[in-house]
Amino acid sequence: MTNNDVFRRLRYALNLNTQAVVEAFRLADMKMGQADITSLVKKDDEEGFRECGDDVLQAFLDGLIALKRGKREGAEGKAAAPAEQLTNNDILKKIRIALSLKEDEMLAIFKLAKFPVSKSELSAVFRAKGQENYKPCGDQMLRNFLKGLTMKYREGAQN
Repeated sequence: MTNNDVFRRLRYALNLNTQAVVEAFRLADMKMGQADITSLVKKDDEEGFRECGDDVLQAFLDGLIALKRGKREGAEGKAAAPAEQLTNNDILKKIRIALSLKEDEMLAIFKLAKFPVSKSELSAVFRAKGQENYKPCGDQMLRNFLKGLTMKYREGAQN
């Protein structure tokens, strides 16, 4: 999945209007206007399309955490160190934090998308890279999680 796909699907699933997205970026100390948001949402063959880099998606996810949960104490002026490369595992982890999802809630979201995941598979995705039972989160897993989120937060919506 491209970062633009993740951005587009997450924004839709959580029903975030442009102003909320601008606010999320502001909370992550990244200045983005409505025109910038519009260009990120466009399909890659549309005029005005802008590719969503790892830094932009990470800022959005960090801002989403701050928007949903509030800024962390003592985090004023300290931006999170950008990841070398944002992985699907990182994206899933940040969504989990932003929405305060517990393991059972995440499993239920996967089930909504008709993509059953076991507890051990899910915990393997959240392990630190390099640990014995670490498992990379594939595009299919992330796509189905976003699909389940859409179904949960936008009643009856199908992707």
